[in-house]
Amino acid sequence: MTLALDRSTETAAAVPAVAGAALRVPLVTGGDIGYANLDHAASAPCLDAVRSAVDEFLPWYASVHRGAGFASQVSTRLYERTRDVLRRFVDARNGDSVIFTRNTTDAFNLLAKALPRKTSVVVFDSEHHAALLPWRGPNVRRVQLPRTRLAAVSVVDEALAECPQGPRLVVVAGASNVTGELLPVAEIAAVARKHGARVALDAAQLAPHRRISVRELDVDYVALSGHKLYAPFGAGALIGRGDWLRAAEPYLAGGGATKLVTEEAVVWNSGEERHEAGSPNTVGVYALGVACEQLSAHWDALRAHEAALLERLRKGLEGLPGFAELRFFDAPVDRVGTVSFVVEGFEPGWLAAVLSAEYGIGVRDGAFCAHVAARRLLREAGSEAQQAVRVSLGLGNTEEHVDRLVLALRQIVARGARWEYAKVDGRWAPVGDTRELPGFCA
Repeated sequence: MTLALDRSTETAAAVPAVAGAALRVPLVTGGDIGYANLDHAASAPCLDAVRSAVDEFLPWYASVHRGAGFASQVSTRLYERTRDVLRRFVDARNGDSVIFTRNTTDAFNLLAKALPRKTSVVVFDSEHHAALLPWRGPNVRRVQLPRTRLAAVSVVDEALAECPQGPRLVVVAGASNVTGELLPVAEIAAVARKHGARVALDAAQLAPHRRISVRELDVDYVALSGHKLYAPFGAGALIGRGDWLRAAEPYLAGGGATKLVTEEAVVWNSGEERHEAGSPNTVGVYALGVACEQLSAHWDALRAHEAALLERLRKGLEGLPGFAELRFFDAPVDRVGTVSFVVEGFEPGWLAAVLSAEYGIGVRDGAFCAHVAARRLLREAGSEAQQAVRVSLGLGNTEEHVDRLVLALRQIVARGARWEYAKVDGRWAPVGDTRELPGFCA
């Protein structure tokens, strides 16, 4: 048996390679070019190591937990081992639960279903919809993220002081998916402790870029997604204290969550399987674990790589006519490699279409599943637009990608597009586009 169970000892000399790094895409103006994927905040490409690990595992893939066959034992071992991998990845406490989900959205919806009755929830309006929408009812307090980190902590303090007696939960993102700015999570957690509240960390945007320590931040729950972590195989996780989770009704009713079913009653599992009904995404879970091990082995190189590209990007965008960057805080703060902006006189969706069709650059346009936050920031930036352009950096990006984007924006602002564009089903697209999708899309 050659299947590797531990890939964490691979060399940390350079950042991990990603699938698609050599991808070339056709241009509407003719020819092709190396694809500049500047949309990592939406979904990151697959690590080469993850792809290799999945290919190695697939012949062994089988049912988990109750299979007597040898392949089932292999699959079960990898599935359960990944819980330990994720505990290490976020420096979780001994005994913290690791429940596998589809993504961050699924993880927060699971946690919302597990809250004790009449739990008060404090959440910033700046959150991604995954962390904003699962909490409903009169005990939910949405607070606006202020312009300073110190004021953000004070706002949480005041909101918790106004909550009725009973369980309390603060929900906060580690890094904004709109601006890339890091929030004062540890400081917010300290205030939460003063009020006897728990803290749920949305780590979807933080986990691919920074080490996370549940112990140092003193948070109670962490939610993350594999598709942000270079493991796009449909798995995520909720990691944290197990008492609320053990006491809650199962998130889904079905096989795997049950210990015993009779004609009259159901006895549910009490551990992590309680909330993992149905056949799990074993391949996705294994891929997520491999990705976490890879990132953990390369943090220093990864951060240096991203910091250099982010500095190059922001310097390149300085002085672009009509450019306005979105940001929450007045003072500069630590941030991951995400920049959202508008260019006066140019619709974000049109800009994104031109960058793609004529320059082979993939960016995101829209309100980034954070509509409340994005539209407020646009107003504060003096823009009447309802959407923005977002550039997000990650593994696989190069200086050439950044320089190509900056040059493209300057050319577009100076002389416009070289092709005609029109809206098709609400999205901008090149008129008369003859480029063909790959054959496997047929």
